[in-house]
Amino acid sequence: MKNKSYIGTAFIILVFGIYFVPKIIDRIKNNDVVKGDRLNIEGTPTSTKSDLMTIGKAPIFSLINQDKVMISNESYKGKVYVVEFFFSTCPSICPIMNRNMKLVQEAFATNTNFGIASITIDPKNDTPEVLKKHAELISAKGINWNFLTGDRTKIFEIANKGFNLFVGQNTKIPGGFEHSGFFALIDKNGNIRCRKDEFGNPIIYYDGLEQKGVTAIKQDITKLLAE
Repeated sequence: MKNKSYIGTAFIILVFGIYFVPKIIDRIKNNDVVKGDRLNIEGTPTSTKSDLMTIGKAPIFSLINQDKVMISNESYKGKVYVVEFFFSTCPSICPIMNRNMKLVQEAFATNTNFGIASITIDPKNDTPEVLKKHAELISAKGINWNFLTGDRTKIFEIANKGFNLFVGQNTKIPGGFEHSGFFALIDKNGNIRCRKDEFGNPIIYYDGLEQKGVTAIKQDITKLLAE
């Protein structure tokens, strides 16, 4: 009886080998070994979430662009975008920010899922007409690059309270206004995102005046576009 049992077991193993082993070999060749298992359901896309930190929601805004079109944060829904605060007659850091923002824009010029919001802090002077000329002067191009103006009080609230990026009027300095030189990075869901510094702390915003900051934000835009 034992011999018959051994013979039966051997026959089952032989059949298993003839039928299933070639299939297993084919799956290995096709890198398909784990498809359909309980840990990775076949047809379910894997996550592309990046390692960037989420700081919080970007503030709501609604402003007029250089073409007199109303632009809001909803206009950028589903897009990765960068926000800066500037003014066209700025004699100090704005030209540097403009130049560096152009480098960012040029890196993603053909990507319709990327945009820029350059918000003036001197709306009395920076009308849509002035902003349009300014964009032409600095050769700012891009279908989603908006130069925005509106009520100064609201703009100051967006910057100081919404983004916590300082802007203010100061008649004692050239240009009459002061502001930070940082760029804010916003993801497709309207969240402020950033990388960590060498100590593991969030940098919050990117230095728009230094090449290091420009390189970092371009790298992180690429990550967010892939999410």
